[in-house]
Amino acid sequence: MRPDLARIRHRLRTACTEAGVAADDRGRLVLAVTLLAEPALTAGETVDVATAASDRRLAVTVRLAHAVSQGSRDALPLLPERGDGETLTWHLGGGGPAAPADPDDDRATREEMLALVARADTLAHEQRNLKHELAETNSGVLAMYVELEQRDEQLRRAHAAIFRELEDALRPRPPAVPGLELAVHYSPTDQDSPTGGDLYDWFVLPDGQLHVTLVDAVGHGVTSTRHALTVTHAIRTLALEGHPFRDLIAHASRTLAAIEPGLMATVLLARVNPATGRTRFANGGHPEPVLVTAAGPARLLPPPVAGRGVGFPDPGSRELADVVLAEGDTVLLYTDGLVESRKDIGEGQTRLLAQAAAGRTTPVADLPRELVTRMHDVVLHADDTVVLALRRTPAR
Repeated sequence: MRPDLARIRHRLRTACTEAGVAADDRGRLVLAVTLLAEPALTAGETVDVATAASDRRLAVTVRLAHAVSQGSRDALPLLPERGDGETLTWHLGGGGPAAPADPDDDRATREEMLALVARADTLAHEQRNLKHELAETNSGVLAMYVELEQRDEQLRRAHAAIFRELEDALRPRPPAVPGLELAVHYSPTDQDSPTGGDLYDWFVLPDGQLHVTLVDAVGHGVTSTRHALTVTHAIRTLALEGHPFRDLIAHASRTLAAIEPGLMATVLLARVNPATGRTRFANGGHPEPVLVTAAGPARLLPPPVAGRGVGFPDPGSRELADVVLAEGDTVLLYTDGLVESRKDIGEGQTRLLAQAAAGRTTPVADLPRELVTRMHDVVLHADDTVVLALRRTPAR
């Protein structure tokens, strides 16, 4: 992110938190100003932002070097005052508890996006109730129904803008690791709501090894997303602090027990040394990863004794699976939505092994999406699905 854009976003968040503006309204404001400021700054234009708080209200004014049409204003996730011109003004209600702004843009974005999704879920629930009430009335409410459909379209457009940024905040892109090719595909249960309890995290440790975390939190909606995000952040922190790999799941479970007493999630961890190909897996109640070699059948990589996930009794991976990847070998990590679409996980894993072996020469960038498409040819049970692919390549 450009430094000047980051400063603008932080300034907006500081003004909102000091004025007590709700997190969802703050998120819509930050996203709206970002959509206007980013292309202007990229083009070398000046963007001025002014804020003023008084009487439980916050006024925000943005001045651009070019005029913004009313149509462009109406497309923003938070509507400014009407009019065409270079100046846009928003007025937001405040009065909530004041708090310091989070200086970390990713954390602040996640907080705002989760608040926006919670608000969108509430609006969607209210909308479904209203549609049900309208369905039971007579034809005289046709005009109200038309207005409701217009609101529905506006809500879908707002959802799309929110979810695009939420995807970027929650689902990190593959890191660059010499000697490894990485790819991911996420398939939500509901295409209009890409949040759920299936999340992943991957990053390079100081010693050059790749760490991968795959989490499937129990539950649905925003709560399961928050639980999964909490687990991935806890494990990232513990891993970067140097805690032993085999103890990460158990340590995270103990750490989170007091913070999130109802949190339960299966967890699969991978630790890859790209120089040697040595790869270890710690499994906390999660479906086993798949190894695809240059020749021979694909196979599951279960530890000798499967462990339990975060929040379960006796959590942690009791044993580790340890393999050495040759050049061209591929490892697949996935959540249970991939193999339970026909309500039989055993049958699903058998099909997955066959599809994985057939795709051993498929480019890694295409492999996760193709596997999901083939495995979901028949869907009797829909569930969020994440597929991660890691292939060892010659080091450059």
